[in-house]
Amino acid sequence: MKINKCKICRRLGTKIFLKGDRCSSPKCAMIKRPYPPGPKKKRKTKGLSEYGKELREKQKLRNWYNLEEKQFSSYVKKILGRRKSGAEDAGDVLIKVLESRLDNIIYRLGLAISRPRARQLVSHGHFTVNGRLVDIPGYLTKKGDRIGISKTSTKKRYFEDLSEKMKKITLPAWLEYNVEKLEGQVLGAPSLSEVSPPAEITLIFEYYSK
Repeated sequence: MKINKCKICRRLGTKIFLKGDRCSSPKCAMIKRPYPPGPKKKRKTKGLSEYGKELREKQKLRNWYNLEEKQFSSYVKKILGRRKSGAEDAGDVLIKVLESRLDNIIYRLGLAISRPRARQLVSHGHFTVNGRLVDIPGYLTKKGDRIGISKTSTKKRYFEDLSEKMKKITLPAWLEYNVEKLEGQVLGAPSLSEVSPPAEITLIFEYYSK
């Protein structure tokens, strides 16, 4: 069953940017219908329980990165399992891992209008990492990795006039893109404050700690 992406944002009460440019336009459902989907008589919001708040924050971040529950919970639980006193903040670690996913890198580089689109493009084998074809959206990139477009894909209509399109993209500080070579590079990893996700990360860890 096809999921209505706009309903996800309306249900969570925040923009998750699942439909690319449409999310920043007046056509955005959060502008036209800024209330939860469903019958009008059921839209009255009640105070959420602590569990409800934790669940909502988890859903916000999971949908923001376009992940299935199994994938998302795996990342969080691994971090919880190795968290030690004095170690790097768990929230920072989680964001660095999620941001290093290849589908997210493709989205951040401006090679896809949304994370769902980026995931599809990666799965179809359009990108390389350090010259090697990678079709796994969850592939974790690292500092120094170079992301390119496969030779066969450069001829695809989707990538036409890419050089001109990329000149309009503002990249985050941890990424760079060489327009002439049609190649991006991972310069490092972002901090939680740099990414500013639409969720309270501490509540997400509390959700999975129970």
